[in-house]
Amino acid sequence: MFVLTVDQRGSRRDIDRVGDLIAELGDHRLVRPFQRTAGDEMQAVVADPATVVALALDLVGREHWSIGIGAGAVEEPLPDETRAGRGPAFELARVAVERAKSAPGRVAVEGSDTDLSADADTALTLVAVLLTRRTDEGREAVAQMRRGLTQTEAAKSLGISKQAVSQRLATAGWQVETAGRRLAERLLQKADS
Repeated sequence: MFVLTVDQRGSRRDIDRVGDLIAELGDHRLVRPFQRTAGDEMQAVVADPATVVALALDLVGREHWSIGIGAGAVEEPLPDETRAGRGPAFELARVAVERAKSAPGRVAVEGSDTDLSADADTALTLVAVLLTRRTDEGREAVAQMRRGLTQTEAAKSLGISKQAVSQRLATAGWQVETAGRRLAERLLQKADS
């Protein structure tokens, strides 16, 4: 099982973004939904590593969050309230979010198997750093591909040539991101075994 503990960065100098984000993230496959646990923090329980990676990288892209991921057991049965959950995954997520505050990519993974969780952490961090370094043009091109468009369709939508789309995707590391996401998912699965 995975617990995500997410902390808003710079919340004392910014608006409260937690409530809106909880509403936006409600459509993901979650064991327990995101719930505010403290003023600027929220937590969710997730079973699927692909969902963990998708959520973590979505949050990285929003640029206001530190993301801690705890991989491990939770006390069953889980209470209805996410914030009332207990177990190693919750404790590990707390450690991870504190580390994420100063980590590259603002994401960190902790698990009971330190080697496996370190591997998952590295893969996720590499993809997160790639995402944070993208240009606006790269983000636009990648967004078109995520919508399921072909490069030709993306070019038409963006008003540029197919070659320009291809160049933007290469510069943005689209294929590297895709491979990195799959690697992070597999390593998270192993870290949770």
